Amino acid sequence: MGVEIRDLAPGLWIWRQPHSDWSPERGWEPLVTSTCVASGGEVALLDALAPPQDESAFWDRLDATPPTMAVVLKPDHVRSVDLFVRRYGIPAFGPDVFYRGDAPETELDWIGEGSELPGGFVAVYDGRGRNETPLWLPEQRTIVFADALTTSAGELRVWWTPWHDKRVVPALRELLDLPFERVIVAHGDPVHDRAAFERALELPPLRVD
Repeated sequence: MGVEIRDLAPGLWIWRQPHSDWSPERGWEPLVTSTCVASGGEVALLDALAPPQDESAFWDRLDATPPTMAVVLKPDHVRSVDLFVRRYGIPAFGPDVFYRGDAPETELDWIGEGSELPGGFVAVYDGRGRNETPLWLPEQRTIVFADALTTSAGELRVWWTPWHDKRVVPALRELLDLPFERVIVAHGDPVHDRAAFERALELPPLRVD
């Protein structure tokens, strides 16, 4: 399967492709989602996994409006940040702690809850400590998550953690104060509306063995 490109709103598009490290025991589907968003004169790549060089539809599109920054939302979503930084000569933002063997070569500018990035993007809190920093895109009225939420059988669910009831659900519920219309997640069906997000907060969390 090649790369699927999908436009969501003015200045906002995603691409999906198989992850080279996927295996059946991983607990997530082989296709993963990356996001490109333009706002305030900036073009940001979020958790970007680079397609092969022969995927000309993707690279021609990106080269026509080159990114000005890259953002890593979660320590194990480093993906292709180094490749994009080198290719386009851009800065990168993200966490300051990574898993052994998965740290980028690029020195990332740290972001945490409340950090505002160029372009007006804002990092928000998902209740999972340093595991993830979702990004609020005000112009597109969208929140982009790494793994805090995922999809099971087409339904948006919160990914289980030991502190689900105490910290995660309250933090995600606070995000309802933002006027978002959609959320984007990395695994499973990538795009969901506000109503699906609200339902996910009421459902049991998704446990993956």
